[in-house]
Amino acid sequence: MGHLYMSNMTALQHHVAFFDRNKDGIIYPWETYQGFQAIGFNMTISLLAASFINMALSYATSHSSIPSPSFPIYVDNIQKGKHGSDSDVYDSEGGFVPAKFDAIFTKYACTYPDRLSYAEMQAMLKGNRDVNDTSGGYIAQHNFNS
Repeated sequence: MGHLYMSNMTALQHHVAFFDRNKDGIIYPWETYQGFQAIGFNMTISLLAASFINMALSYATSHSSIPSPSFPIYVDNIQKGKHGSDSDVYDSEGGFVPAKFDAIFTKYACTYPDRLSYAEMQAMLKGNRDVNDTSGGYIAQHNFNS
């Protein structure tokens, strides 16, 4: 799978590739843990994030219908892990949608035009929440609060 990093990756694949520490196209829980450690999270948060993220995305991104007990996330299928109640900054194929990204700041960045405060981020998450999508809303909340 190393060829993935030499071909054209989608924006979403680039986004998650940071966690693929050995660049083989597969992100195992220990790589997610190492990635969270690398960006400054403590051991507990890194462990919880790795467990939750890999369990949530492994089957969705798998190349098999049989779940893997090692919970790998496949970078080439990461778009299949896209959840509801998200910002739609990435489309269903993993492409970046600049207009959706800009719209976040236009609509929610009241304090500073180039960033969101915690309260503004919470307002964005609430605004994106689909009332019929409990799990997607929870996942979106977790993504921004970890």
